[in-house]
Amino acid sequence: MPKRRVSLADLHRTAVGQGQALLGTVPAEAPRALGGFDTHGISQHTHPTVADISECLFFSPGDGRIWLQDQRMILLHSQALGSLRRELIDSIGLDKARGLLTRAGYVSGARDARLVRQQWPDAEPTAAAMAGTRLHALEGVVQVEVVHARYNAELGEYDGEFIWHNSSEDDEHIAAYGVGGSPACWMQVGYATGYVSTLFGRMVVFREVECRSSGAAHCRVVGKSAERWDDPEQDLFYLNAQDFVGTPPAALADKLLGKARRATYLGVPQRTASDASPAPANHTTMVGASSAFNAACHMLQRVAPTAATVLFTGESGVGKEMFASMLHRISPRSSQPFVAINCAAIPETLVESELFGVERGAYTGAGTSRPGRFERAHGGTLFLDEIGTLSLVAQGKLLRALQEGEVERVGGTRTVRVDVRLVAATNVDLRQAVREGTFREDLFYRLNVFPIHLPPLRERRDDIPLLMSHFLAHYQRKHQRQVPGFSQAAVKAMFHYPFPGNIRELQNLIERAVILATDGEPVEPHHLFAGGEQSGGGVMSLHLQGNSGGTLHAQGVAGAGGAVQAPQAAAAASARAGVALAPAAAPVVAPLHQAEEQMLRQALQSAGGNVALAARLLGISRATMAYRLRKFAIGVER
Repeated sequence: MPKRRVSLADLHRTAVGQGQALLGTVPAEAPRALGGFDTHGISQHTHPTVADISECLFFSPGDGRIWLQDQRMILLHSQALGSLRRELIDSIGLDKARGLLTRAGYVSGARDARLVRQQWPDAEPTAAAMAGTRLHALEGVVQVEVVHARYNAELGEYDGEFIWHNSSEDDEHIAAYGVGGSPACWMQVGYATGYVSTLFGRMVVFREVECRSSGAAHCRVVGKSAERWDDPEQDLFYLNAQDFVGTPPAALADKLLGKARRATYLGVPQRTASDASPAPANHTTMVGASSAFNAACHMLQRVAPTAATVLFTGESGVGKEMFASMLHRISPRSSQPFVAINCAAIPETLVESELFGVERGAYTGAGTSRPGRFERAHGGTLFLDEIGTLSLVAQGKLLRALQEGEVERVGGTRTVRVDVRLVAATNVDLRQAVREGTFREDLFYRLNVFPIHLPPLRERRDDIPLLMSHFLAHYQRKHQRQVPGFSQAAVKAMFHYPFPGNIRELQNLIERAVILATDGEPVEPHHLFAGGEQSGGGVMSLHLQGNSGGTLHAQGVAGAGGAVQAPQAAAAASARAGVALAPAAAPVVAPLHQAEEQMLRQALQSAGGNVALAARLLGISRATMAYRLRKFAIGVER
């Protein structure tokens, strides 16, 4: 029997009924302790409800945009997605199409998890986890029936089973190809993996065990922590944009490398002790699934078969040497040496001898002849890190070697032909350095043949749970510790930390936490931020204090000194709206709806009744402001 369609306005009046349709009726009980959960204890009145989530959806037809809080959305015909899916399968093949759609679903799930964390920072773990099922239904993708779901924070283990009804992916796949022999809800599986992994800060793999596209009556999906699956490599393979990318935590690497169905876990030949030069990176697994990371990987795959010079750009700690090493490993020169040198570590007087070599007796102390880095990399790859630190004199000598393809040792009388692929990296803007006269223009154009920009971690936050899970497993093994995972407070703190040191800083934070945490206990924020780090983007919450009006409180990440830093942007916005930042400890807390109404009234008064200006003071859209004014029946004086 077809169900009644409801509008957004109806959702508020039917929140309980819709919630029961999604999750089934279960008795309410006292909230569980922060961290672990079991869905047998969830109440349908626990926030965020379907009505709460629907309030985050705004239509702005005047400027042609739809918003789910701060994320832009679109309404797209399901048949249009089905047509795109069919063309992808027919043009690039089933496996590649499945991987692309799985990764798209992962990014969507990760974004929704971040929305839930930001919008309801104090939600119970159970409610936060179930919000994903409600979001998926609200977005028109699928109706989710929860069989069971539980998370053990002490052991870091997740286990869940769900039934999917009315899957939009199944409808389109069956319409195009009929009932086949394998599951087809690829984006939905990716969404579930991205949502839960992002929410709990560790890799959780979902697998569709029954599907309407393969003849089942409904779709059934099972989710477990990656370590709990006996054979997760096939599921994780579809999250990788390229064969050389690895997604599972490091604890799975040995098991996956032993599988005969793939040559190696990374998709490239495994090095042995007899190889000419091992990869220089300590962690040779490239981890990520975000769109920014995938774009860089596609560029890497594109240029690898050629001999073109590659220039990696990006901030310190984004993984430039990791990418350079992987470029060598997937290139035709992989069996030849990979030689890396940090230009910033070479004294000015030794640059020439380090790069080009030295003959015996060339200067005092040169007792033997030795080849330079160019000769040692002959036939392979030479990686020059921090190339922007070279002096102008050294740049001129390097340019000649690149142009001529030959070097001359210090004190030598003959030239040596070299065949090297040059790969360079820099964390400075070389174009600006050229304009300032500190970097040679001709050398810049010689290096800038194929530039690849590596994004900072703050622009690929969808990868944070994957990196957290990977480094946690790696350092548990390295330091012989038994740390099950991260507490909810630690995951929240990591998602709001700006990571000025990028992946290198995240790696160091987790190694520190593994050492400080007690065996058998999850990682807490004070384990991570014990070195004086301060959060630059805390969670803001609204409170009322007596008759003082609405106030914004910042919940940041405390460093070693226990201080909490409020976001500067929030402080400025509050000042413009006539709202003060309150002290960290609030003795009186009023219900959220009262605080919200008070803030709206104050902003509207400060703006002289101008709704658009009041919206800007609060940092929200005009459509959001107008919606909330109607919600609280706040009139606007004309």
